[in-house]
Amino acid sequence: MEPIKIDGKIIGENYPVFIIAEAGVNHNGDFKLAKKLIDAANEAGADAVKFQTFKSENVTSKYTSNSSYAERNIGKKETMLEMIKKLEISYDNFKKLKRYCDEKGIIFLSTPHSDDAIEFLEPLMPLYKIPSPDITNIPFLKAIAKKRKPIILSTGIATMKEVTEAVELIKKEGNNKIILMQCTTNYPCKLEDVNLRAMQTLRKKTGLLVGFSDHTIGIEASMLAVKLGAVVIERHFTLNKALPGPDHKASLSPDELKKLVKAISNKDYKIPPEKEELILGSSYKKPTAAEKEIAKVIRKSIIAKVKIPKGAVITGDMLIIKRPGTGIPSKDIDKVIGKIALEDIKQDRMISWKKIK
Repeated sequence: MEPIKIDGKIIGENYPVFIIAEAGVNHNGDFKLAKKLIDAANEAGADAVKFQTFKSENVTSKYTSNSSYAERNIGKKETMLEMIKKLEISYDNFKKLKRYCDEKGIIFLSTPHSDDAIEFLEPLMPLYKIPSPDITNIPFLKAIAKKRKPIILSTGIATMKEVTEAVELIKKEGNNKIILMQCTTNYPCKLEDVNLRAMQTLRKKTGLLVGFSDHTIGIEASMLAVKLGAVVIERHFTLNKALPGPDHKASLSPDELKKLVKAISNKDYKIPPEKEELILGSSYKKPTAAEKEIAKVIRKSIIAKVKIPKGAVITGDMLIIKRPGTGIPSKDIDKVIGKIALEDIKQDRMISWKKIK
């Protein structure tokens, strides 16, 4: 497996583990808080700090319900759009965060969640991180693969077949620089749902470098992942676990992040045997029961970008791919284009086969 070079760092086997401090949306839309998260990641010794870049209306339909874990963590019911709108940072401020990372000497990364975010982030990052919900988003995968930059691909919710199909698609576009991340998309993730042996399965079946995106409480799962060959560790962190928001409760404090970085650097992997076996779990790559429910909300479907009148021939510019994941999947977009609307389809509503012919 060939190592991957980015911004003076080498990611690969027999090299230091590349540690991504996942700030995500734990800034709660506050630019000043985002800068403080960069400071904390840098002080902890992480190689990179990563955010999430999006314009809410391009990610989710206004009709999308929230995920159960998000409602549980924020303590109230609201739509997905209502929640993530409060977690946005402007594109101009992301440019400022990139410059601030450069000043601090830490690599800036951010996960794009839509096509416009892919293009915006292109000059700002040395690699792309593809989030778990988009592993089946074919147009999105192609758009990123064509950038020819290294890709870190999270595999939460996915089956082994879906992982393999995504890898083949990316390679077909001429991009072989892929790191697969074992991930269980739940916040927090129970230790018995981690299934770290599945990370070894990913490596064996694809021949690619592997890593681990950790959503558990504590640092044991990350430490064990390194022992098993993870070349990248991604870990959510926050300045205060009591802050409102969907991810704070499943995140590390700055002190815990420092502890994780130090433990990985010192190769200190002392984990109780009974806990280790629990974390190792199954080698079979498949979504957990909880992930199957979450997928309905956070995966994406074909949505009406504009109002489509009855009798109209559907064109590509009438469509957008965004949450929820209960409609026609993105891979079928070419089958939808050219069809005729059998009824008026409201803007921001899912396209369904019964509405078109």
